[in-house]
Amino acid sequence: MLGHLALSLLLFIGSAFAQAGSTYVDPDNGITFTGFTDPVHGMTHGYVFPPANSGSTEFIGEIVAPLEAQWAGVSPGGTMINNLLLLAWVNNGKVVGTNRMANDYIQPFTYAGPIITNLPSTKVNSTHWKWVYRCQNCTVWNTGSLDTSSFGPHGWVYSTIPVDNPSDVNTNFQEHTDFGLYGADWPDAHVDQATYDTWASGGTASPPPPTSTTTTTTTTTTTSPTATAKPTPYDYIVVGAGPGGIIAADRLSEAGKKVLLLDRGGPSTWQTGGRYQPAWLQGTQLTKFDVPGLFETMFTDPNSFWWCKDINVFAACMVGGGTSINGALYWLPAQMDFSTSAGWPSSWGNIQPWNDKMSARLPSTDHPSTDGKRYLEQVYNVVSQLLKPQGYSEITINDNPNFKDHALGYSAYDFVKGKRGGPVATYLQTAQGRGNFHMEMYTMVTSVTRNGSTITGVQTNNTAIGPNGFIPLNPNGRVVLAGGSFGTPRILFQSGIGPTDMINLVKADSVQGPQLPPQSAWINLPVGENVSDNPSVNLVFTHPSVDDYENWGQVWTNPRPADAQQYISSQSGVLAQASPRANFWRAYSSSDGHVRYLQGTARPGAAAFPQTGGFNQSAMFTITAYLSTGITSRGRIGIDAALNPRVLTNPWLTDPVDKQVLLQGLSDIVSSIGQVPGLTMIMPNSSQSMSSYLNSYSLADMNSNHWVGPCTIGKVVDENTKVMGTNNLFVLDASIMPSLPVGNPHGAIMAAAEQGVSRILALKGGP
Repeated sequence: MLGHLALSLLLFIGSAFAQAGSTYVDPDNGITFTGFTDPVHGMTHGYVFPPANSGSTEFIGEIVAPLEAQWAGVSPGGTMINNLLLLAWVNNGKVVGTNRMANDYIQPFTYAGPIITNLPSTKVNSTHWKWVYRCQNCTVWNTGSLDTSSFGPHGWVYSTIPVDNPSDVNTNFQEHTDFGLYGADWPDAHVDQATYDTWASGGTASPPPPTSTTTTTTTTTTTSPTATAKPTPYDYIVVGAGPGGIIAADRLSEAGKKVLLLDRGGPSTWQTGGRYQPAWLQGTQLTKFDVPGLFETMFTDPNSFWWCKDINVFAACMVGGGTSINGALYWLPAQMDFSTSAGWPSSWGNIQPWNDKMSARLPSTDHPSTDGKRYLEQVYNVVSQLLKPQGYSEITINDNPNFKDHALGYSAYDFVKGKRGGPVATYLQTAQGRGNFHMEMYTMVTSVTRNGSTITGVQTNNTAIGPNGFIPLNPNGRVVLAGGSFGTPRILFQSGIGPTDMINLVKADSVQGPQLPPQSAWINLPVGENVSDNPSVNLVFTHPSVDDYENWGQVWTNPRPADAQQYISSQSGVLAQASPRANFWRAYSSSDGHVRYLQGTARPGAAAFPQTGGFNQSAMFTITAYLSTGITSRGRIGIDAALNPRVLTNPWLTDPVDKQVLLQGLSDIVSSIGQVPGLTMIMPNSSQSMSSYLNSYSLADMNSNHWVGPCTIGKVVDENTKVMGTNNLFVLDASIMPSLPVGNPHGAIMAAAEQGVSRILALKGGP
């Protein structure tokens, strides 16, 4: 059974206001609340207070949530620790409400003091539940108070995982599955005493209209409050704290520029403020995102708050982006990865200096355990027996990045001291040590503001750092977009940059449409086109020597005790490494004249395999075969009518030659099975041909989440990564890559960022 998780409530770590609240009238009770409706879940939460001079310590609040919400909660004070927390859920058709407090990022405890009274308009219907409550003794508590006289933050949480015992008001519960913040103008939330008393007693009287010297029309809503924060201008605003954005921000701040790094998500590793950990790690400074051996649980944990909820493929919305949740396979780019034949400008061809800069900051390792040993080597041994008869050579892969034909070696990572490393543990740390660098989490950039071709700043949902969320640039300042292959195109579309069909979707939106520049200033570029992703296919085997490590199914809740203790004490052992154990490559000449490369990754376990059948289920391992450099299939990324990023055209195997080569590669991998005693392939099984298996393989299941190309260099950005048609807007993420690198793109993205940011700094006319 899944154990309780440390309730970190990550949204409450920062103080940024992710949205601005407004007033609204509940049609069931006539109460005018100040609050917010989350557009993703359709959940509303609001407050109303008695007169500010009354000395009262109470308020009336409400939460309205869809039935899909197993529980929901609010923090009127915005943060989790030492603030009043109010939560509710449904039990047998009735709403149960509770008040809690937490003195650390742990399970909140029931807090004595507040008096909670459910008001008559509390209800459950066929679609929603509503909790309307009077909260007495609720603006002052032992460790703080709520200032209702000024603009302040408010936090909310939402969960699709039920509480442990819905009938028990004191029950425990797991961490939320979504979260948010907004700014509330508390002075607007006060009403006169008579009105408040009527509402608090369950009455439905309306408040008197406001007095005014001019004629006023009263409506049920008002405009959002405007934050009073004075915006700070920056030399560079970097949007997105993934690998490209972190490296850009570090190098720009290193050069003495005043830099702001923005990310729509929250913390990940302990070093960034993350605190999400299983029970067996409590008491340590290690989170899910620190421990390499927890990689497979990123895709099985029901509390997957790290995934972006508005994108229909796996995309990480947290500090580090994909580098905080991926397997961390780290390949120094090959020369061909940045060649003209791969679509790069000739000026990018010499990759060696950038490989050197990157590896100096972040060396690779194929033995990440701190004791220098390798663990669970059986899969590597079996795969080497399978491939050596086919002419493969065993090498240390990153010692010769250009050798990618019949090459086999131990998987290489960018883990550091047995923990997740990547740009978060290296580049971000040096950036944060500089006074000219600042980072804001939970801040989503919706568009860049521009005057024709000149960018003047960015528009965000964070009203705490700029009026209405606007953050300006210094004179000659620049914006660097690094929101990834889905996030960056949306920002461009919402800034009037891209194909007309996408910008017209923005124009039709009631919120973003008015923010667009005039149509005469739209910049027509092929944003979203030329998209690639590795088509990948899993082959599953058994071998009596293999330990599949319970298919990684127990590492979150109940890891092997000795391995857990070893990792906690010294960051060594099995859990100091992600699941891959072996990697290999082979080149294929094709009928269309292109050379295509196939990469293989082998790991213990078989997450995609049904646990049935007459075979040893504890001895399974998987080889995932990816087609990479040289593929010609392309797709398209765009947005839907709700402005959510979407794959509009799938990029997998649209060219039949790609499929021919993939079939050949799969067939070659298994061609020497008979030379490995005890090796059995169970997917596909012996009754199915490889051709039939590939034909029946779902295209959606071929998704490797290695998306590149929607802002291709030479088509959307120039050789200096500047968006064509603009003076000071740049892109530094996977979206500028014109084609797939030969290995997982993690290292290639970072090397591209190193070269790209050096080009930006070298351009004249900057700050």
